[in-house]
Amino acid sequence: MSIVKRNNLFFPSLINDFIGPDWFGGTEKWNPSVPAVNIKDNTDGFELELAVPGMKKDDFTVEVDNDVLTISSEIESEKEEKDGNYTRREFSFTSFKRAFTLPDTVDGSKIDAKYKDGILKLTLPKKQEALPKPKRLIKIG
Repeated sequence: MSIVKRNNLFFPSLINDFIGPDWFGGTEKWNPSVPAVNIKDNTDGFELELAVPGMKKDDFTVEVDNDVLTISSEIESEKEEKDGNYTRREFSFTSFKRAFTLPDTVDGSKIDAKYKDGILKLTLPKKQEALPKPKRLIKIG
């Protein structure tokens, strides 16, 4: 799912309207092979949480290029059983890719990622100049 910035908020791109869940969370077009994502806008940054149970942290690739954050995974496995003249081979391939356009307020060089209990959590800190300024009393002269 691509995310674009409008007025410092994240919105799904127009293409996602046709291939992803609708704006109100419907699942008519939901793709179960793409992990669900939660996006939180906090005072000091954004948090992205992807539900990806049963994986290991080494299964993910997280990269930033030209203000686009890409999270992807490709897992291949092969299982073979032999019993006398009987051979059974099973192949499995699982992959996904999610891309997000970073707003100007995010410091892409300080993004952090952690994987715990089936949740991949990314912390996207805001740039110092984008943080809220403390209240200031102006003296009247």
